[in-house]
This record gives sequence, C-alpha cells and structure tokens, in this order.
Amino acid sequence: MSTANRPLLAGRMLAFIGIILVAANLRTAVGALSPIIGRVSAELPLDPLVVGLLGAMPPVCFALFGIITPALVRRSRLEVVLILALAAILVGHLIRGIAGDVLTLVAGSAVTFAGLGLGNVLLPPIVKKYFPDRIALMTTLYVTMLSISTLIPPLIAVPVADGAGWRISLAMWAGVSVVALVPWLVLNLHAKRTPPPPRMDPSRTEVVGRLWRSPLAWSLAVIFGLSSLNAYAMFAWLPSLVQDIVGVNDATAGVWLSVFAFMGFPAGLLIPILAVRMKNIALLVYVAVGCLVAGYAGLLIVPTIAPLAWVVLIGLGPLLFPLALVLINLRTRTHDGAIALSSFVQGVGYVLGALGPLVVGITHDLTDGWTVPLVILIGVAFIGVFAGAIVARDRTIEDGA
Repeated sequence: MSTANRPLLAGRMLAFIGIILVAANLRTAVGALSPIIGRVSAELPLDPLVVGLLGAMPPVCFALFGIITPALVRRSRLEVVLILALAAILVGHLIRGIAGDVLTLVAGSAVTFAGLGLGNVLLPPIVKKYFPDRIALMTTLYVTMLSISTLIPPLIAVPVADGAGWRISLAMWAGVSVVALVPWLVLNLHAKRTPPPPRMDPSRTEVVGRLWRSPLAWSLAVIFGLSSLNAYAMFAWLPSLVQDIVGVNDATAGVWLSVFAFMGFPAGLLIPILAVRMKNIALLVYVAVGCLVAGYAGLLIVPTIAPLAWVVLIGLGPLLFPLALVLINLRTRTHDGAIALSSFVQGVGYVLGALGPLVVGITHDLTDGWTVPLVILIGVAFIGVFAGAIVARDRTIEDGA
C-alpha cells in the first residue's frame, strides 16, 4: 500500500491520541488567569507591572524554550522531550494553584510556559514523523484542539473560581497533563526498542545556519509573530479593555475573551486544508490583516456599536497561527528541516509576540486610555502584507529560499 493511501490510524493510534492530548495542554495556562486576575490580586496583590509581566511571559517562555528545543532533541528523542514538556506543564499548574505569594505565582507560570514552549515547537515535527502523509489533516485536528484548549479556560475560570476558589481554577488543568502523558510514555517505551534515528548530517546542519539569512524563514516568523503579538495582547488586556470602553462586567468580559479564542476554532479547521490547496497563500494573510484592522478600528471608533462583532473580527486575525504551523511542514522537505524551521519561526515569532502585552500595557498606562494601544496594533498588522507575499512562493528552506 502506498504512503498516500495509508489509512490514517494504521499503526499510529497512540501517536494520534497523543498529539491531540498534547494540543489540549498547550493553551490552558494562558487563558485561565486573566479572567480571574481580580480575585487572585485580592489575595496576592498584583500591580500593573506584574500583570503585564504575566501577560508577556507566555510568548517570552515560548520563544526561549522554543529556541533550545532542537538542542534537546539532538541529545535525546522527540518523545522524551515531549514527556519533559508535559511534566513541566503539570508541575507548573500545581505550583500556580498553591502559590502563597506573587513570586511563587510567577515561578509556577514560568515553569508551565516553559513546557508549553517545548510542546509548541515539537508538534509540527511530531506530525511530520508520525503522519507525513496526513500533514494538513493532522495540523487541522491539533490546531482545532489548541483552539478548544484556548477558549474553555476563560469561559469557566470565573464560575470555578466562584464555586471552588481561584486556586482550584488554576490548578485543575494539571489533570489534563496527566492524561496526556500516558500515550507518550507508552510510545517512548516502544521507541527504546527501535534503532535511534541518524544524527543530523552536515548538509542539514547548514540548513539551520541558513535560516537566519532566509527571507522565507523571516517572513514565516513575522506572520507567526503577528498572530502571537495580537493573541497575547488580547489575552492579557481584552477583558480590561472591554470593561473600560464598553462597560461590561468581569464575567461578560471573560465570555468575550472566550469568543475571541473560539474564532481560532473555525480557522484551525479550514486554514491548513486551504493552505495545501490554494495557489496564492498570500490571500489568507491579507484576510487576516483585514480582520485585525477592522476589529481594532471598530473598537477605536465605535466601541459601543456591536462591540462583540469587533471582538469576533480581532479573533479571526490570528488565523495566521494555523497557517504558519502548516507552512512549517509545507516549506520543508526533511524531518530535521521541520524541527529547525519550527524552532526558528516560533522562537523569533514569540519574541515579537512578547511585545504585545508589554506595549499595550505600557502605552495604556502612560496615556490612561486605549486609543494609542489600538492605533499601534492597527499599524503593526499591516506588516503582514509584506510577509504574505514572500511565504506565498512555493519553495522550501532546503532550496535556499
């Protein structure tokens, strides 16, 4: 039977389940805190600087640990590093739940986000390793699960905090990590009985060094960075923004944050499939830029007229995220190339993303309003137009693109 006609789950059921469960863990810690930040602050006083730090920490940790992921994989195996990532996520959730002071809360968040950073980079090459014949489908499935794991925490954070306390609301996600560890522990035991993969040969090592001079790699990083910047700016500040300029309460603001996160769900279903079939992928980038500009402009100019519609449009902007993930595999030919490009794109992209919460927080604090932050977000969105034209070229990193 040819690879193209191989049944989806033939000999790969554990890997399939494992990939979906990993994706279920990679955003829970991000959206669980901001809706209940007021409740946490009532017990552990959090000044605006700490709130901004917590908002910027996910992309910073994602960037840092994304960059070191290839080095860890070279010393071990994908499965082992993925188990390490899930263990860090689990421990971090528990630390956040028992935090008795601000420092412990920040430390627990750092541990969790470190695990998320490793998992982010590992998923594309894991898909390429186990499902090279189903890249678009598997990317669609795990990005959809990422969207679900993004929208559920802010939706239930406030009710759980009201009923059981904010500590349970933060720590309960450790259970998802425990479940996700099971298939990868089994797969790792099986992997120990098979010959180790060959070391990266010199020609592939050259690909890693070439990324820093590659217009394609940088354009993918910019697209990923735009998605990250807008997503984490909104996860950190959307509840406060809509409470200030629209006048909704904190529970409604949490629901609206879930609506923002939910828009990644249809994007995750459609974008990987469209990216494989479309001749001009740049059109998807232009649509995302248009949604971001329209949404931010709506909140800036007419915030009280259909405000939820503006939130929906902003939520459609990060369709750049699944697009960048599928392009990591489409713009590489080799397993090592996918690991290297995934690390580069997510490392650089999350550095850009870290600027989102910080810039929005600082400009809001300096101007005591939301006009300047929204204008900045509109201006930054237009950068995606230039990057879109480059990633549309059908070439791979190994070709020197």
